[in-house]
Amino acid sequence: MTQPWLNKYPEGIRHSLDYNGRALHAFLDEAAAKYPEVTATYFIGGTLTYRELAQKTESFAKVLVDLGVKKGDRVAVMLPNMPQFIIAFYGLLKAGAIGVPVNPLYTERELEFQLNNSGAETIIALDILYPRIEKVRKKTSLKNVVVTKVGEYLPWHLRMLYPLKEKKEGTAVKISADADVLWFQDLLERGAKASVALPTDIKPEDIALFQYTGGTTGTSKGAVLTHGNLVANALQTREWFKDAKEGQEKVLAAIPFFHVYGMTVAMNLGIAIAATLVLMPRPTPIDDVLKTIQKTKPNMFPGVPTLYVGIINHPDVKKYDLSSITACISGAAPLPVEVQQKFEEITGGTLVEGYGLTEASPVTHANPLYGERKYGSIGLPLPDTDVRIRDLETGEKDLGPDEIGELVIRGPQVMTGYWQKPEENARTIRDGWLYTGDVAKMDEDGYFYIVDRLKDMIIAGGYNIYPREVEEVLYEHPKVLEAAVVGVPDEYRGETVKAFVVLKEGETATEEEIINFTKEHLAKYKAPKVVEFRTELPKSLVGKVLRRKLLEEELQKAEAK
Repeated sequence: MTQPWLNKYPEGIRHSLDYNGRALHAFLDEAAAKYPEVTATYFIGGTLTYRELAQKTESFAKVLVDLGVKKGDRVAVMLPNMPQFIIAFYGLLKAGAIGVPVNPLYTERELEFQLNNSGAETIIALDILYPRIEKVRKKTSLKNVVVTKVGEYLPWHLRMLYPLKEKKEGTAVKISADADVLWFQDLLERGAKASVALPTDIKPEDIALFQYTGGTTGTSKGAVLTHGNLVANALQTREWFKDAKEGQEKVLAAIPFFHVYGMTVAMNLGIAIAATLVLMPRPTPIDDVLKTIQKTKPNMFPGVPTLYVGIINHPDVKKYDLSSITACISGAAPLPVEVQQKFEEITGGTLVEGYGLTEASPVTHANPLYGERKYGSIGLPLPDTDVRIRDLETGEKDLGPDEIGELVIRGPQVMTGYWQKPEENARTIRDGWLYTGDVAKMDEDGYFYIVDRLKDMIIAGGYNIYPREVEEVLYEHPKVLEAAVVGVPDEYRGETVKAFVVLKEGETATEEEIINFTKEHLAKYKAPKVVEFRTELPKSLVGKVLRRKLLEEELQKAEAK
């Protein structure tokens, strides 16, 4: 199969990039050396320069070594977007350790699984999360528990007021003086004085990260990503922001760093270009996002569809100045065309849809920010990324333009495999190609389109129905805010299509109205047979709608009958 996208790239973008054989934390060292006084982080008014950030990271790396952390040891980080996340993550990398990002929303069961599966012996966490860690600690291999507070990097006046805020909101956590915990700031002071040597032999092929999949399609698995994988993907993504000027950009870091999308496209890319990272510990409520954009004037805004949906449907969005936004890449979930067009109309910036997956660090495709883009497409492959559409039956035959098959990928950003999952690895990586599990097609120009996930495909009465296609139509309905589609058990058809719909504020609609609307735009067999109205849809913290949760609810209902 030919690769027509080769001629579609802006001049020079398809060449093999110079990854320079460096470790991931070299990005921070280089930024601090070239732009020491540039603001590296802005966190609710508190700032750190690149010089300060690099110094604290070095201190943290030294104290980890002093605590006994060796090259290859696993260190978990259970933090939202805050300066401590960057210090801890880049510090553990400098110490030669492997990072294990943990979702702060994890339950005790999920936390215990990830700590044990990864073999983490050290964890850095927010103080309010400590009670969960304490309950599972004896069931894990944890030796060092490091805790930190949100207020540590706030401006001094907010730092003084923060204890009062905690008391008022009931979020203050008292950790006993005899608890076996270490405090983040104490360790930084200790590390600054430590006379220990840091590893100098960290190579691109060394493991940097165990990135656990979100579990939206089943059991969470640890994707093993190397320094080379992460460096490559940051530099590959950098090629998409061709006009970005080192030391002058501002990135709105609203998507979580513990998710590989936020880690690569916000944190790692931001540091690679010495940008100011405007850190948001959580991208809700939307009022906070709008206020932050107006106040800090970021120009780069990587996000997810639910974030953009929230902005364009905010009742007071026109009261805010969002004109600083110039470049946005949407990932983690399909971007409805209506959302894309409305967001661009409001901000004047460019919003393009991209595509990636945890197993590829994660970005593999994106529509060009400065060239031809196609609505509904995930765009073109990133530099040095080879892509094929393979037949669904054998996975061995390459298909041509407009033929639907499985998307398979090969490139420097592709993981080495899943941690301790040899059977999964054999299915997922074949002859160097990553089999994504996504159904896709390529047009004559080399632009790719995701049709749906193999596991999400609905088979009703012998027909293949792709939820994304139905969802796209639902998003076109003027009253619909959010929508998700799943296949539910049906005695006659095997499965039938059910839509879950969240209406815009103040709107009302009937099931019949929604169904008839879809029938006007789709073949009748694809139209939902059932519509359930909800006030919200279940989502992962990064904003991906969890179809699996909806399906589980339906299956439980069916079993109860």
